[in-house]
Amino acid sequence: MGASAKGGGPYFHTMQEKGLGTFAVFMTAISTILGAILFLRFGFAVAHVGLMWTMAIIVLGHLVTIPTALAVAEIATNQKVEGGGAYYMISRSFGLSIGGAIGIALFLSQAISVAFYIIAFTVSTRDLLTWLEVGHGILLEPWMVNYGFMSLLTLLMLTKGAQVGVKALYGVVAVLVVALVSFFAGTGEPQAQLDILRTIDSTLITGDGRTIERYTFIEVFTFIFPAFTGIAAGLGLSGDLKEPARAIPKGTLWATVAGIVVYICVALKFWVSASPEQLASDELFMESIAIWPPLIPMGLAAAAISSALGSVIIAPRTLQALALDRIFPKPIGLQLRKGRKSDNEPVIASIVTCIIGFIFVSLGDINAVAEIISMFFMVTYGAICLVSLFEHFAASPGYRPTFRSHWLLSLVGAVTCFYLMFLMNFSYALGSLIIMGAIYAGLSRRGERGMVALFRGMLFQLSRQLQLILQRRDTAELDRKDWRPMVLAVSKDTFRRLGAFDMVRWIAHRQGFGTYVHLIEGRLDARSFRSSLRAKQGLADLAKALKSRVSTSTIVSPSYTSAIAQCVQLPGISGQGNNAILLEYIDEQPESAEQLVANYDLLRGSNLDLCLLRSSFRGFGERRTIHIWITPEDSANANLMILMAYVIQGHRDWRDSNIQVYSIYRDGDRTKKEAALQALIQAGRIPVSEQNIEMVEEMPGDVREELIDARSKFADLTFIGFNDADIRREGVKLFEAHHGIGNILFVDAHDEVALD
Repeated sequence: MGASAKGGGPYFHTMQEKGLGTFAVFMTAISTILGAILFLRFGFAVAHVGLMWTMAIIVLGHLVTIPTALAVAEIATNQKVEGGGAYYMISRSFGLSIGGAIGIALFLSQAISVAFYIIAFTVSTRDLLTWLEVGHGILLEPWMVNYGFMSLLTLLMLTKGAQVGVKALYGVVAVLVVALVSFFAGTGEPQAQLDILRTIDSTLITGDGRTIERYTFIEVFTFIFPAFTGIAAGLGLSGDLKEPARAIPKGTLWATVAGIVVYICVALKFWVSASPEQLASDELFMESIAIWPPLIPMGLAAAAISSALGSVIIAPRTLQALALDRIFPKPIGLQLRKGRKSDNEPVIASIVTCIIGFIFVSLGDINAVAEIISMFFMVTYGAICLVSLFEHFAASPGYRPTFRSHWLLSLVGAVTCFYLMFLMNFSYALGSLIIMGAIYAGLSRRGERGMVALFRGMLFQLSRQLQLILQRRDTAELDRKDWRPMVLAVSKDTFRRLGAFDMVRWIAHRQGFGTYVHLIEGRLDARSFRSSLRAKQGLADLAKALKSRVSTSTIVSPSYTSAIAQCVQLPGISGQGNNAILLEYIDEQPESAEQLVANYDLLRGSNLDLCLLRSSFRGFGERRTIHIWITPEDSANANLMILMAYVIQGHRDWRDSNIQVYSIYRDGDRTKKEAALQALIQAGRIPVSEQNIEMVEEMPGDVREELIDARSKFADLTFIGFNDADIRREGVKLFEAHHGIGNILFVDAHDEVALD
């Protein structure tokens, strides 16, 4: 198996090759958590912001790291975790585009961390450098130690690799623990004034003449935050772990808990054992407190070495994983993904990591490097929390972690990360997000769909919840008082004329919902089903071309009647039932009109408003004039027709249109009907001016259809009402009576709609 496995690719390991476990994750994480910052900056924090705010920094840091640790544990137990650690998890949840952008930031933070810990190591050698200069006349500048140790670390990684690095961790962590025990066992200088808010003055002059300015809370937090980044250290071993889904959660969580306890104890020890002035004057004042001072620089050296080892082990693996996912241009990616034949050690990626280390070692300022590291890690941790948060809300059946965090914790972690980024350094935060956005834009051309699928799942869940809420409401009475269109259209002539489809998208474009069903008459079998799929794709293309917000579907049914009966029983996409149905026909093909008449009782029994669009060869003309005809028998239809006309006029296709209302009256009814109509329109706030309301007298012997045809022959859309009595009396002739005018929408309201 070993030979064949190795042939499967440069990052494919056998179970024998992946020999590390939970303890390796714990050691890698704890060596960073209990790292150089603990020695160099916790006393510094107590001096500059006091004990209470130092504790606040610990709490705030863990508001970031605990949600991230839990999210990491959750994501790690949901998928097969390969090499690349945090990058692998993010990219497989968010997709390679955004995963690559975050992965590059993560790699840089890991690589720069190497320089950070080397500078910290140099601080631990100050007594040794003094001894060499005073006792032996050998002058070594700090930068020489920086470059020397960086060179040694580079040589170690290129010759020995991760397995030796992890073994070395055990020894340095042991020294680290002994140093901390020495510190806690010491008494220091017990303080008589134990004030949790006590700090140095805004400006402190030290005994050797140095001037120290007191830092603010957020500045101190920025310098200390790298101490909290140890939770990500163990993730980078994912490609070398035997059971990453088990080792990563357990090792990371245990290291986080241990770190919290030690942080609190160290801060308390500094507070009771030294004054703020002492702590501010000497960044390694731990020596003066410890029971045996030499153990403190030894512990700092061990912490710096272990953290530097952890970072230099992880960073090349992140870079190699990025290259394996083809994030970089091909010539660069081919080099970076290469591994040593014997153990797949990422040699080229290690060289790149060490070069970056050399560059940032040149800065020599531990605070400046800490600020850069903090920014990169904040982005990474915020992204991990977002992955967990989005996965909770997407509720995908494929997301089945064996360990579950709570979505609220992930939300707190994400918000805290991004808020602190801008608080720490607005320019850095904005710049880092812009750079990552540019990287993402470049990578997104590859067409990866990971994040799209995640957001689609979230929208699905939101839509599902809203639909359930709407369905549970008892809106039988409310619908007529707060009417909004929920229109169902059924047509078998979709691809011959667009009248019905256009009408539905105009009525339902903003205030309501529209469902358009294309009818395929026949028996449902393999052939008709394939036809329905082709028609559904055609509808989708049509909706996209017209920028429609209408839900489209198809139905295979043996008859128009059965299709209507099936469709009216289905709920609309709003989560509620439809309240109107629209059918359409032309004079040459009157089947839909005949079907409406034949199925009138069925449709009325469904409590639907009935609409029949009679399309003409003129279509909708220039979409400038809408006529509404209100007859003495239209008491129930008038309001619905006015509302529909108002909704249609709100669509961009009809933005230049005017609504003209005609009210037919008989002798003696004019004043009463005109006042009632004007009051109705005014109360309903419908944009119809008085000059657009015309009263039309119907004299004995007049033919109503002729009155309508004469005034509406140039209208682009005409509304005409009908009712049960008209259907019983005239049947299909009712819809065939008008001649010489454009499209007509016949409307029969199930019940009166309120305008006010």
